[in-house]
Amino acid sequence: MATEERLDLSLDQVVVAEPGPGNSYLINNNTYISEEDVYSGYRCARLGLLLPFFSEYTWPEGVRAFLYLAGLLYCFLGVAIIADIFMGAIEKITSKTRKVYLTSEKEDEPEVIEVRIWSDAVANLTLMALGSSAPEILLSIIEVIGNNFESGELGPGTIVGSAAFNLFIISAVCVMSIPNGETRRIRDIKVFGVTAVFSVVAYLWLLIILVAVSADEVEVWEALVTVLMFPALVLLAWLAEKNFCGVPNKTDTSKQIEL
Repeated sequence: MATEERLDLSLDQVVVAEPGPGNSYLINNNTYISEEDVYSGYRCARLGLLLPFFSEYTWPEGVRAFLYLAGLLYCFLGVAIIADIFMGAIEKITSKTRKVYLTSEKEDEPEVIEVRIWSDAVANLTLMALGSSAPEILLSIIEVIGNNFESGELGPGTIVGSAAFNLFIISAVCVMSIPNGETRRIRDIKVFGVTAVFSVVAYLWLLIILVAVSADEVEVWEALVTVLMFPALVLLAWLAEKNFCGVPNKTDTSKQIEL
């Protein structure tokens, strides 16, 4: 079949052939052609998860680029709106408080204070992290499912790139934004230490399972161990925040009664 005949074909003009080796199509004259022949001569014409919708890959590239860019920006706007609502809901949840009575031997009336129900460490590692990273997590999940549970080019790059941005750029901005002559300290160094150790262990673990144990393949037990590392991180961070591994800060003259 000549190249000119291939270029006139679109998915609207072919019917999927019976199961056979590779992806093949049946045209009107009972001739089988390969998927490569259908898309031959067109840039970015191969079927993806959503695109092309129909035979628009035969349109001029400038028109396609403009329409795809407009759709991409519209999707960005939608993701930003949804993520903003999600983050607002998370802030509402984590801001809930409960009343606590503090009594002392020297005072007749107990002092009533309000404390947060959610632990700061647990909230930051679960709800806040999910709210800020939901788009890239969903993007990676969609790509893996659409790629027959194989790693694609977009998902791992977004996750690693986001982690690198958080580690380098955001940390640098926080350091540079401190006014001259002033200093800042990490309020809870134990929680910071736990998260720092786990961030390094996570990359080492990925290196081990993808290079040493099962090269270029993730087995089921490896995935389960990786998932279980997250509740372990949350638990250890909560224990570090509550100072369970150190000397508790208690006084002999006061006691706390919770409602």
